[in-house]
Amino acid sequence: MTGPANATVSCRICGGVVDEFLDLGRQPLSDRFLTADDLAGEFFYRLAVGQCHGCSMVQLTEEVPRELMFHEAYPYHSSGSSVMREHFARIARRFLDSELTGPDPFVVEIGCNDGIMLKSMQEAGIRHLGFEPSSGVAEVARAQGIRVRTDFFEASTATAVREAEGQADVIYAANTMCHIPYLESVFRGVDALLTERGVFVFEDPYLGDIVAKTSFDQIYDEHFYLFSAGSVRAAAERFGFELVDVERLAVHGGEVRYFLARRGARTPTPAVARLLAEESAQQLTDIATLRSFAVGVERVRADLTALLHRLRAEGRRVVGYGATAKSATVTNFCGIGPELVAYVCDTTPGKQHHLTPGRHIPVRPAADFADPYPDYALLFAWNHAEEIMAKEQEFQAAGGKWILYVPEVHIV
Repeated sequence: MTGPANATVSCRICGGVVDEFLDLGRQPLSDRFLTADDLAGEFFYRLAVGQCHGCSMVQLTEEVPRELMFHEAYPYHSSGSSVMREHFARIARRFLDSELTGPDPFVVEIGCNDGIMLKSMQEAGIRHLGFEPSSGVAEVARAQGIRVRTDFFEASTATAVREAEGQADVIYAANTMCHIPYLESVFRGVDALLTERGVFVFEDPYLGDIVAKTSFDQIYDEHFYLFSAGSVRAAAERFGFELVDVERLAVHGGEVRYFLARRGARTPTPAVARLLAEESAQQLTDIATLRSFAVGVERVRADLTALLHRLRAEGRRVVGYGATAKSATVTNFCGIGPELVAYVCDTTPGKQHHLTPGRHIPVRPAADFADPYPDYALLFAWNHAEEIMAKEQEFQAAGGKWILYVPEVHIV
């Protein structure tokens, strides 16, 4: 459902008017997996996304209270993927070789989850601190000897850390900054905590990849912002920082790693100008481009639901693979319930034997996938397709087929 501009919504960065271009309808909390007793009180909100006329920041038009999303039962564990374990080990090694070579270096991570990156710092004897408001995963990190503050990173908490421990040489966040509507407070916290020549590095899903791949499932309650290099540069400048480097990343369906420093502290690399030029050539932040993306989203919904209904009519058995947060967007926007997808397999114990948000599809252990194999598997964890398909070769050998919907609906 595409919608007209909504002049009643103001940009959370600059206060400009946000022009709505996509309405994904009534949605539940994406990571709230339910028991039968939870169904009556399930929380729903309207998931719509728009772009600011002033600073070009793409953002949700309705904010879900952070305490509903990030809490002691938050089920996502970053270390669950071997690809992501290696990803975080590489960035840790890079920091150790470049930014953390001085006397008594200090690194702070915003949203450290189960400590997958900071573990390398702990093993190297580097002074470190993770902010993680979800106490369950924070305890997993703490049990490994990683220093964690179970709190949200904002101006007040960052200032408290500076007063107690001094300033940080590196502040890092992965798949976290896009979760935080109140970026002004975060930047004020970074300003308080970062050394004069320190670097603030964060990586998040990239608007350019989302548009190019029609990966609309990257839009859900936790992803309040969809960043581009242009919008990050504008936000950084507003808060006294400068975008000094960017890197394209393949993880999570396409991300960009942004490097920010205090204005004038570092010379921007050519990569910044190149990515900004690419965005301009692609008209990435033009509202017409974003409205065309919305049309593509509608097409994916029509094609996916038509395929699933046809397979049901033919008596084919379809299950889901990966009870991801982003699968909530797909199942609820497309109206996919257990009548079309019998269950979803997942390796996360906290999700197993529960029901998916909104559409209430049963979640079963990964071992059930082969007992017996279905005819088709709808791959919600498509961003880990290579890793998953390599692990599940016997499924295809038995005649099973994968259904993917990025960048379009197709069968493998």
